[in-house]
Amino acid sequence: MKFCPNCGSPLEEGAVSCPNCGDPLTLQATSAGTPYVDPTDHTAEFDAADISDNKVIAMLPYLLGVVGLIAALLAKGNSPYANFHARQYLKICVCQAIVAICSAVLCWTILVPIAGGICVIILLVVRIICFFQICKGQAKEPAIVCKLGFLK
Repeated sequence: MKFCPNCGSPLEEGAVSCPNCGDPLTLQATSAGTPYVDPTDHTAEFDAADISDNKVIAMLPYLLGVVGLIAALLAKGNSPYANFHARQYLKICVCQAIVAICSAVLCWTILVPIAGGICVIILLVVRIICFFQICKGQAKEPAIVCKLGFLK
């Protein structure tokens, strides 16, 4: 049986609000107390010391592009955290290459280069988001490229 997290009164199955206090029930309260776990967040898999020691190295690919990727791969040593972010940046690079090739091949149409430019801007925003996630010490897969199966 489920109970309201606000007042503790018993709830019927499928209730969207508490009949006693009227509090709207959240996803966590209705799912029998199991918290939501983000499948793209791998922060718990890494040692806190590894994260703090290799934050700057993990930032290099997102800041400097391919040059930063090479520098990170050379400087990372045996850091799983830096290696994770190098793989995520490689996914973004592959997506950028695909967008560039499609835009170049189909440049005779006006819509494809415009769509390609929008995709490049979106991938740039994803890189910026990844940079700030590293600043917070997180290891999340980038939003757009997380479903790509290569470079796990």
